[in-house]
Amino acid sequence: MVSTSLHDTSARAQTRIRCMLMRGGTSKGAYFLASDLPADPALRDRVLLAVMGSPDPRQIDGIGGADPLTSKVAIVSPATRDDAEVDYLFAQVVVNEARVDYGQNCGNLLAGVGPFAIERGLVDALDGATSVAIHMVNTGQIAVANVPTPGRIVQYEGDARIDGVPGTAAAIPLAFRDTAGSTCGALLPTGKLKDTVEGVDVTCIDNGMPLVLMRAQDLGRTGYETREQLDADEDLKARIEAIRLAIGPRMNLGDVRERTVPKMCLIAPPRDGGTISTRSFIPHRCHASIGVLGAVSVASAAALPGTVCDGIAVLAEGAQGDGQGDDTERVVVEHPTGEFTVGLTLARRDGETEITGAALLRTARWLFDGVVAIPPSVWTP
Repeated sequence: MVSTSLHDTSARAQTRIRCMLMRGGTSKGAYFLASDLPADPALRDRVLLAVMGSPDPRQIDGIGGADPLTSKVAIVSPATRDDAEVDYLFAQVVVNEARVDYGQNCGNLLAGVGPFAIERGLVDALDGATSVAIHMVNTGQIAVANVPTPGRIVQYEGDARIDGVPGTAAAIPLAFRDTAGSTCGALLPTGKLKDTVEGVDVTCIDNGMPLVLMRAQDLGRTGYETREQLDADEDLKARIEAIRLAIGPRMNLGDVRERTVPKMCLIAPPRDGGTISTRSFIPHRCHASIGVLGAVSVASAAALPGTVCDGIAVLAEGAQGDGQGDDTERVVVEHPTGEFTVGLTLARRDGETEITGAALLRTARWLFDGVVAIPPSVWTP
């Protein structure tokens, strides 16, 4: 905890704001208490742009990492709902534009919200493990993080390994409630398992993250290209963007030119023993791995018969059940730097499949706690 008066600028040339830098899953971001930021949304956006150093492709004048995965912000406050302990507002600070996007959740930064809430005293730690119910303000859904707290202290070291992060750390299981249609209003926003857009078959799905899935082969690619190859493929990116702009209104997202959703995802048969191989765009750069809620949406499409995943996804021989009742399905989503495993709960009734729950495992680490400085011309409390 920082004991100085963080907003006292009388003898300082810059405005200092209390901030904790954390790795959450395969992302990294600045975590703030809402009370340490301006209440006015427009002024808050200007502050966040100054904190991250946007707009600038290098973000050289801020703490952003010149990548969408490291230009993220979590704003945490006491819960405004009875079924949660804290509110979590996610802000995607666009790297090369003066814009902050709130149109999505981030399941990676979500992994750090529970530890942050405990470190800041919003949630009292229990001895052993502490369950933190988190209201994801962007979409109104609830996620529950199970944070290891032996001796009532957050434990960050452990033996859990997630692809895309070196080494190991303490496991933070995340369970999601009611994420289907969280942004678009329905699990299948267009009402169909499959649509054709710009001559390409797609599946539009929203189980926590609005996503458009396309078979890589339909776009003349293998789906196994590296991130660098895809980022340099201007013809492919132009075609994907044309599909994104065309399908946005049909997904109840309106004009998506200035939005970071829907995300776009190329799929291919798995190569490393998983269920499906992916290359996701967020939305204009290829993800180094895959977002948490993006993986949940991919897994959901893979588990539903009739999507573009048919003939590509390799599911287990039957689910754990008899086709009538609740089953569990383990979906392993391969990505450029490894894999991401999602556990789905499925309800099967009369030949129909409904996804009723999702769970996964993430890790997080507290990297830095102190103050971040911005010019007082941006904000002087």
